[in-house]
Amino acid sequence: MQDGKNLIIAILLCLVVIVGWSYLSERMGWVHKPDPAAVAQQQAKQQAEQQAAKPQAAQAAPQQAEALPVFTPAPGRDLTVSTPLFDAVFYTGGGSLRSFKLKKYQTGLAPDSPLVNLVDGQTANVAPLGLVINSQPSWSTGKWSVETDEAAVNVAAGQQGVLRFNGEVDNLRVVREMTFSANSYLIREKIRVVNASDQARSVRVSYTVAADGSNAAGGRYDAMRLAWDNDGSLGEESSPKTLESTGVQTTGKIYWGGTMSTYFLAAVLPGDNSNVTIKGRMQQNIYRAALEEPEVMLGPGQERVLTVSYWLGPKERAQLTAVSDQLVKSIDLGMFHVIAKGLLWLLEFFHTYVNNWGVAIILLTLLIKAIFWPLTAKSYASMEKMKKLQPHMVAIREKYKDNKELMNKEVMALYKTYGVNPASGCVPILIQMPVFFGLYQALLTSIELRHAPFITHLPGTNLLWLADLSSKDPYYITPIIMGLTMFLQQRMSPPATDPTQQKVMMFLPLIFTVMFLNFPSGLVVYWLVNNILSIAQQRMMAKKFSTPAAK
Repeated sequence: MQDGKNLIIAILLCLVVIVGWSYLSERMGWVHKPDPAAVAQQQAKQQAEQQAAKPQAAQAAPQQAEALPVFTPAPGRDLTVSTPLFDAVFYTGGGSLRSFKLKKYQTGLAPDSPLVNLVDGQTANVAPLGLVINSQPSWSTGKWSVETDEAAVNVAAGQQGVLRFNGEVDNLRVVREMTFSANSYLIREKIRVVNASDQARSVRVSYTVAADGSNAAGGRYDAMRLAWDNDGSLGEESSPKTLESTGVQTTGKIYWGGTMSTYFLAAVLPGDNSNVTIKGRMQQNIYRAALEEPEVMLGPGQERVLTVSYWLGPKERAQLTAVSDQLVKSIDLGMFHVIAKGLLWLLEFFHTYVNNWGVAIILLTLLIKAIFWPLTAKSYASMEKMKKLQPHMVAIREKYKDNKELMNKEVMALYKTYGVNPASGCVPILIQMPVFFGLYQALLTSIELRHAPFITHLPGTNLLWLADLSSKDPYYITPIIMGLTMFLQQRMSPPATDPTQQKVMMFLPLIFTVMFLNFPSGLVVYWLVNNILSIAQQRMMAKKFSTPAAK
């Protein structure tokens, strides 16, 4: 049996693999991320939702049309909807978006940086929020008018605003009514599709969103992708190769679907989510998604009333939760999401008092370290005992180097004689791993850290340093110091007796340093502070065991 060093190496190597896989699988689009733990919890809730949705489904079924508004086609023009949260420019020739600027988010750190625009010029060309009716793009094949002569609709705080578009598409009358709220990024819509002819018609309606892949500002940690929630499970596709060639298509209970990056989301939320099909592709770096309702037949004079909502905005946890439990799953907190949510709550709690996310991370690190202090103390105590046995271990390995079986028996006898459990130092580390991974995912996906400063300028200079905790350290100072602290920790730990293990341990600080060079600086700050605290604790334990009382 090998000593506990093998287990430590395995844990550290697993850390490298898991962190690397988190990026690689997302980047290559190999893994869809279901959330099976939430499915069982929501089954009863979904049954209740299905019962509640029956009146809505009945409303969506064909019925005799009520009186239609007078329709006189008009040339398309731009119409601005302004709320405290965004400025949206709609094209009245169909109701598609020309622009969608978020008033609280900028593209860069400079005060005069442009606002984040979820619908830039390239994206506007594919008409996000435009309806596709019977496979026809309503914004280009239909005739439209809007029920207002104003150039802008202003939605004041606490108020709502409404836009109504009247159109004719594929010999069907279409009425779109969009409602905007001052305190939400959610746009709600009611759609009437009327068969005004004397022949029965089939009707199939799709809702669209789109995003420019080059607008994901955070590089590898803010990559654009297509995403959807199918019956409680989060699905994603980020592989350009897949999206350009075959695209994606899924049918089921689709709560929402659309385009998203780490920090921003453009999604469709169908009113009746049963038997909805989501289709997605990427063309010329534009990610496009369409959610298609089931086809229905409309007799002469019949209409179908549909409801749908759109979310265009940041992935703010509180705002998303206020919309639905499913939409908040667009913030992927990983397999340890329960732990991640708790850590985020603590992080926000500290921030309310210190008003600096970097300081809040340090305070959270101190709290985590305090909670796990007894466990880490036990681990260090085991390490110190192992350190005292190193000379005996070396002698045994040298004496029985040609007889592995006998060597292992002697090593076990040595452990038994001195009352040492080689795995006891590793168990506390294993217990802490879920907390680390939960915090890793929480910090990686938290929009609160986007453009959040810690130490804005490099001390003594006017150079921007840790001015954005969601991006890497521009001068690699913190990851290099972190690597040095890992090296120091290694030197303070008992050396491995096996030469191969010694080489692996020697390269681990270098591996971690290279890996952390491009990590968001908020994550590096956490790891660096944790290392410094671990070194301090390790020195305290070493001093304790070196005293006569300890001996």
